Amino acid sequence: MILLQPTYLAPIIQYATIANTSNFIFEVEDNYQKQTYRNRCYIFGPNGKQLLNIPTKHQSKTGKIKTKDILIDNESSNWQQTHIRSFQAAYSSSPFYEYYEDDLCAIYSKKHHYLLDLNLELHQFVMEALQESSQYEVTTSFEKKTQYTDFRSLSNAKKNIALDFPEYQQMFSQKYGFLPNLSILDLLVMEGPASYSILKKTQNTVLNSL
Repeated sequence: MILLQPTYLAPIIQYATIANTSNFIFEVEDNYQKQTYRNRCYIFGPNGKQLLNIPTKHQSKTGKIKTKDILIDNESSNWQQTHIRSFQAAYSSSPFYEYYEDDLCAIYSKKHHYLLDLNLELHQFVMEALQESSQYEVTTSFEKKTQYTDFRSLSNAKKNIALDFPEYQQMFSQKYGFLPNLSILDLLVMEGPASYSILKKTQNTVLNSL
């Protein structure tokens, strides 16, 4: 059993990890940390690597609040529309975006209150797109030293992780070169149902060295 953070359209390495295990559990009892993939992802836009960020509300004066209690700020901006338009600008000409667009638009048309709810719904979308089971478990308490194989560090957006992952064609790679470990959405829109077999090719030795 491996332990992961539920992140926003998680980077490819997280789904490569999922593809190479039979069981995993999501950490939902930890304290929220900023500058992680919990509320951000990177796509391949027309101008290169593009950050998409979900605005969150800061309710705690102490600075400590559980990830599962983080609220999305839906009032200060129409971030959902911004993200959908960014997906369209980046991937409308990709081989498979049209197959996923309706499902994505349906998710982004909702006003999710909790970040965790959005991330888990997007995870379910990804697993269905990969044609794999979307079942998972969640933690019931926080343990710094866990009994599970700990991959929670994959949520750290500042950590550079060496990913032994086969290159695939990307929308703007001729201009910018190949960009590794973007959001899983980048792989999905380019490779469609073949994405899962590509994820399986990631070397377990690299994942086990994290």
